[in-house]
Amino acid sequence: MSTVTKKTLGDRIADALGEKRVLVKKIIQRFLDEAVKELEKGNRIEFRDFGVFEVRMRKPRMAQNPRTLERVLVPLKRAVKFKTGRLLKDRVQKGMGTPRGAEKAARSSASSPAPPPSP
Repeated sequence: MSTVTKKTLGDRIADALGEKRVLVKKIIQRFLDEAVKELEKGNRIEFRDFGVFEVRMRKPRMAQNPRTLERVLVPLKRAVKFKTGRLLKDRVQKGMGTPRGAEKAARSSASSPAPPPSP
């Protein structure tokens, strides 16, 4: 699995549409800037079958510093949540093959002896 960057996606789109890379880059950046503005306002962004971005409020809570074990107050926080849409979820599931780490788990369970059958 590899990382795909905004530039790579822009290049693919530019090639597919026969447009200049500079124009496609500006369009993608403008799209992302508009999405961020809407999320800053607290609005939901919905892309049918792809997913929904929305801002959620996280309650303040007490946490613990793992090094010092000191209790720390974590303040109220706004966080962006993404919920996948049905089509995206289905397509990713189809293209996935075996889940990440499943091969290793299958190998380790195959190499260990099976538990005795229960009576």
